[in-house]
Amino acid sequence: LLGFFPGNKELQPLQYAKVARAASVSRQKVEGCIQGITSLLSHCLGKGENVALVLRDIGVLLIEGLKVKMRFYYDFLQRMFGKRNLERATFEVPQLLKMVVSRAIPIASLTFCGRVIIFP
Repeated sequence: LLGFFPGNKELQPLQYAKVARAASVSRQKVEGCIQGITSLLSHCLGKGENVALVLRDIGVLLIEGLKVKMRFYYDFLQRMFGKRNLERATFEVPQLLKMVVSRAIPIASLTFCGRVIIFP
């Protein structure tokens, strides 16, 4: 399904085959995994549960009530922006450090989460 959101942002369908190639797994595995995670996430949120969705190598998406926060692993941000750019950005805008999470910190310490879902 394609749709438009405020600000003229267009919603594009997920390209399962492209994700499968990037992850070196079958398209069916990608589709099943994403549908399973989506179903579980929908079920948890439908019951009003707080959720921490761990996205391996990226960070943690925290959903608590009506609040949604994304906390990124520092090494992911380094890969995305480069070490110098990231250091400069955090120096100029120290609040960015609130968006960074260490891999060593237990997920439970980030939230009063009801469930932790780890995306494979």
